[in-house]
Amino acid sequence: MNKPIDPQAAIETMWKTAPRLAKAKAELVYMEEYRKSLKAILMKSSGEKTSAAQETEAYAHPDYIKHLAGLQAATEAAEALRWQMVTLEAAVEVWRSQEASNRRIERATT
Repeated sequence: MNKPIDPQAAIETMWKTAPRLAKAKAELVYMEEYRKSLKAILMKSSGEKTSAAQETEAYAHPDYIKHLAGLQAATEAAEALRWQMVTLEAAVEVWRSQEASNRRIERATT
Protein backbone atom coordinates (compact mmCIF):
# COMPACT_ATOMS: atom_id res chain seq x y z
CA MET A 1 0.00 0.00 0.00
CA ASN A 2 2.57 2.54 -1.13
CA LYS A 3 0.32 4.65 -3.32
CA PRO A 4 0.02 8.29 -2.32
CA ILE A 5 -2.86 9.25 -0.07
CA ASP A 6 -5.37 11.60 -1.66
CA PRO A 7 -6.97 13.44 1.28
CA GLN A 8 -9.54 15.12 -0.95
CA ALA A 9 -10.73 11.75 -2.28
CA ALA A 10 -10.87 10.40 1.28
CA ILE A 11 -12.98 13.35 2.40
CA GLU A 12 -15.29 13.05 -0.60
CA THR A 13 -15.75 9.34 0.14
CA MET A 14 -16.50 10.17 3.77
CA TRP A 15 -19.06 12.73 2.63
CA LYS A 16 -20.74 10.18 0.36
CA THR A 17 -20.60 7.43 3.00
CA ALA A 18 -22.02 9.52 5.84
CA PRO A 19 -25.70 9.25 4.79
CA ARG A 20 -25.39 5.48 4.35
CA LEU A 21 -23.76 5.19 7.76
CA ALA A 22 -26.49 7.32 9.34
CA LYS A 23 -29.20 5.19 7.75
CA ALA A 24 -27.49 1.96 8.82
CA LYS A 25 -27.12 3.27 12.38
CA ALA A 26 -30.77 4.33 12.46
CA GLU A 27 -31.80 0.88 11.25
CA LEU A 28 -29.65 -0.74 13.92
CA VAL A 29 -31.15 1.38 16.69
CA TYR A 30 -34.65 0.65 15.41
CA MET A 31 -33.96 -3.08 15.31
CA GLU A 32 -32.55 -3.01 18.84
CA GLU A 33 -35.52 -1.10 20.21
CA TYR A 34 -38.14 -3.04 18.26
CA ARG A 35 -36.72 -6.27 19.66
CA LYS A 36 -38.15 -5.22 23.05
CA SER A 37 -41.56 -4.45 21.54
CA LEU A 38 -41.60 -7.70 19.61
CA LYS A 39 -40.78 -9.64 22.75
CA ALA A 40 -43.66 -7.94 24.59
CA ILE A 41 -46.07 -8.61 21.73
CA LEU A 42 -45.06 -12.26 21.55
CA MET A 43 -45.26 -12.67 25.31
CA LYS A 44 -48.73 -11.17 25.38
CA SER A 45 -49.97 -13.42 22.59
CA SER A 46 -48.35 -16.61 23.92
CA GLY A 47 -51.31 -17.73 26.02
CA GLU A 48 -48.97 -18.75 28.83
CA LYS A 49 -49.82 -17.78 32.42
CA THR A 50 -46.42 -17.01 33.94
CA SER A 51 -44.06 -14.38 32.70
CA ALA A 52 -41.21 -16.92 32.57
CA ALA A 53 -43.24 -19.18 30.29
CA GLN A 54 -44.32 -16.20 28.17
CA GLU A 55 -40.71 -15.11 27.82
CA THR A 56 -39.62 -18.62 26.83
CA GLU A 57 -42.33 -18.73 24.17
CA ALA A 58 -41.38 -15.27 22.89
CA TYR A 59 -37.68 -16.10 22.59
CA ALA A 60 -38.46 -19.35 20.76
CA HIS A 61 -40.98 -17.77 18.38
CA PRO A 62 -39.97 -17.80 14.68
CA ASP A 63 -40.72 -14.07 14.37
CA TYR A 64 -38.28 -13.30 17.19
CA ILE A 65 -35.59 -15.50 15.66
CA LYS A 66 -36.16 -13.84 12.27
CA HIS A 67 -35.85 -10.44 13.92
CA LEU A 68 -32.53 -11.46 15.47
CA ALA A 69 -31.23 -12.35 12.00
CA GLY A 70 -32.26 -8.87 10.83
CA LEU A 71 -30.54 -7.34 13.84
CA GLN A 72 -27.40 -9.28 12.96
CA ALA A 73 -27.49 -7.97 9.37
CA ALA A 74 -28.13 -4.41 10.53
CA THR A 75 -25.19 -4.59 12.94
CA GLU A 76 -22.91 -5.93 10.22
CA ALA A 77 -23.91 -3.16 7.80
CA ALA A 78 -23.46 -0.39 10.36
CA GLU A 79 -20.11 -1.72 11.54
CA ALA A 80 -18.78 -2.14 8.00
CA LEU A 81 -19.60 1.48 7.21
CA ARG A 82 -18.26 2.71 10.54
CA TRP A 83 -14.93 0.96 9.96
CA GLN A 84 -14.79 2.35 6.43
CA MET A 85 -15.10 5.83 7.94
CA VAL A 86 -12.45 5.08 10.57
CA THR A 87 -10.09 3.92 7.82
CA LEU A 88 -10.71 7.06 5.78
CA GLU A 89 -10.11 9.25 8.83
CA ALA A 90 -6.85 7.39 9.49
CA ALA A 91 -5.77 7.91 5.88
CA VAL A 92 -6.26 11.67 6.24
CA GLU A 93 -4.26 11.64 9.49
CA VAL A 94 -1.44 9.69 7.83
CA TRP A 95 -1.41 12.20 4.96
CA ARG A 96 -1.30 15.06 7.47
CA SER A 97 1.66 13.49 9.26
CA GLN A 98 3.46 12.87 5.97
CA GLU A 99 2.95 16.49 4.93
CA ALA A 100 4.28 17.75 8.26
CA SER A 101 7.34 15.52 7.88
CA ASN A 102 7.87 16.79 4.32
CA ARG A 103 7.74 20.40 5.55
CA ARG A 104 10.32 19.66 8.27
CA ILE A 105 12.62 18.02 5.70
CA GLU A 106 12.22 21.00 3.33
CA ARG A 107 13.11 23.44 6.11
CA ALA A 108 16.11 21.37 7.13
CA THR A 109 17.49 21.21 3.59
CA THR A 110 16.97 24.85 2.62
